[in-house]
Amino acid sequence: MIDLYYWPTPNGHKVTIFLEEAGLDYSVHPVRISEGEQFEPAFLKISPNNKIPALVDHEPADGGEALAVFESAAILEYLADKTGCFLAREGRLRYEALQWLHWQGAGLSPIAGQNFHFARAAEERIPYAIDRFVDETRRLFGVLDHQLEGRDWIAGDYSIADMACYPWILPWEMLGQDLDEFPALEVWFQRMCARPPVQRAYGRIEDYPVPEPMARMIRRKVLGNTES
Repeated sequence: MIDLYYWPTPNGHKVTIFLEEAGLDYSVHPVRISEGEQFEPAFLKISPNNKIPALVDHEPADGGEALAVFESAAILEYLADKTGCFLAREGRLRYEALQWLHWQGAGLSPIAGQNFHFARAAEERIPYAIDRFVDETRRLFGVLDHQLEGRDWIAGDYSIADMACYPWILPWEMLGQDLDEFPALEVWFQRMCARPPVQRAYGRIEDYPVPEPMARMIRRKVLGNTES
């Protein structure tokens, strides 16, 4: 059994996508980040950087005591190695997937996060910051669009690279982007939206107080609820 410490953010969704894709048994432990639960001592023992997601695997491959893993990219790589799914064991395909996994961790994820913060969450609107992060998000969307030209998935086969990038492409409208500008990315995005495990992962929003604009977007784009 895997204990997942989670809140329905893009980084949280990365891990639930993998768990649903792999059909693993897992138990969700909500960490209400708006209430500061990520700073509680018990959680800090699992995730010392006070961020979600984090997990505890009670049946690690080495047969030892329960193993805690934090950071979404590290969790995806750990689960892929544990299960043998969605990441080649060795060779070029493995490193191609890992390159894009770390690309999103170093670029797409933090830039999109800052984009959202300055454009939608910050109390003071700072035009320079908004323009900077919207423009850099557009550049990164273009990088991914170019990578997807002529291929179904980011790194050859469907992999943890796709799972990691998708949650940060999903709110493209909120990030000031237009997918019509990125045709290969848009086709990939629709292919991801149509995967039943992705839909199951995002269906968890009904169990948590997700802000209504985000919930409506997920219901419309992923869950196919045209009335939202």
